[in-house]
Amino acid sequence: MSNTVTRCQLYLISPLEVGGDFPARLERALCAPVGKSPITAFQFRVKGLGQHEAAELAKPLQEICAAHDVAFIVNDDVALAKRLGADGVHLGQQDGSVRDAREELGRAVQIGVTCHGSRHMAMEAGEQGADYVAFGAFFSSSTKDVEHMAEIELIEFWSELFEIPSVAIGGITPENCVPIIAAGADFIAVSGAVWNGDEAAAVRAFAERLQSVRVDRSRG
Repeated sequence: MSNTVTRCQLYLISPLEVGGDFPARLERALCAPVGKSPITAFQFRVKGLGQHEAAELAKPLQEICAAHDVAFIVNDDVALAKRLGADGVHLGQQDGSVRDAREELGRAVQIGVTCHGSRHMAMEAGEQGADYVAFGAFFSSSTKDVEHMAEIELIEFWSELFEIPSVAIGGITPENCVPIIAAGADFIAVSGAVWNGDEAAAVRAFAERLQSVRVDRSRG
């Protein structure tokens, strides 16, 4: 069916600091949209912490996500994902193979893989059994240094040929997200655009864009 309303959804990524009032901010973000929320996943991303400390910080956030039926995804750390009983794990290119993570975590856990701007990496991840592939960065990011860039045409290519969902990441804001949604991304992953200001207002702005964009599914 052509010119259909997009089914693209929102994938929140945590800031590196998730203590203090952050659980309350996460709750506000998840409650912000009017009607059905577009937020379907939340990635717990912390650096330089021991597993015990990371697990303590994760627990309240995991409970909030469960209450809102939002998948709780652990960044980079298969052992922590297993310890928490997380819904998924996101692997960078240096974080081990999908096959090893699947063996450790089981069939029910969602496994995503960073593929930068590479079709080859994405196809390899798909062959190994990844549940989604992440492309980016599409724009400069306030959250992390950008080493790899991706073109919007990569999202179009992937959505036309493959059933494995794609996640677009990197500097995405309510102001620049429309072309990525229209290209056929299944998820847009956002962090700084939400947490660097009023998280509720930012989520509502993203929700408006997601609801307004129509995607031509008759391409090709």
